[in-house]
Amino acid sequence: MSPLEPPVQGRRHATAQAGDTFHSEYQKSLMNYWLLKSEPDTFGIHDLQNKPNQTEHWDGVRNYQARNMMRDDMKQGDLAFFYHSNCDEPGIVGIMEIVKEGYPDFFAFEPKDKHFDPKSDPANPRWFMVDVRYIKTLSRTITLKELKLKEELTDLALIRRGNRLSIMPVNKRQWDFILSLE
Repeated sequence: MSPLEPPVQGRRHATAQAGDTFHSEYQKSLMNYWLLKSEPDTFGIHDLQNKPNQTEHWDGVRNYQARNMMRDDMKQGDLAFFYHSNCDEPGIVGIMEIVKEGYPDFFAFEPKDKHFDPKSDPANPRWFMVDVRYIKTLSRTITLKELKLKEELTDLALIRRGNRLSIMPVNKRQWDFILSLE
């Protein structure tokens, strides 16, 4: 199995045998791809890499559209680009896997936490998070500047003017093209 191919368990299919090429292609077709932004001074790719089991929750998202994607659309086994934002050279620095689907962001309930939301209620949570696992650090940063120059990525949400979401979908064609830039 490739390090970029998610485990079969927990995905939306479990009937094929190991090594089944059709199953592998089917599995990839069901997968969603994402781009998740984080400021490297707050939480960078190496922070994720150094966590126990190289796994951590992706918390603190306080935008309803991004929250909805985490809560409703991200599935175990989906892959995501780790994007460093608000730094000298913003860009894609690594790859991670969604290992736990959306669940309430418990920091919203902790008054001393910077992500506390007094209007969020554990009985009816307002904010959600997912757990991610480190897959790899890219051999180089694929910069925002470089991505903007690629005609193949004109429809990528990241480079659309005015799009400041911290989480955004990436389609399979965009995902493959971006990986080819490494």
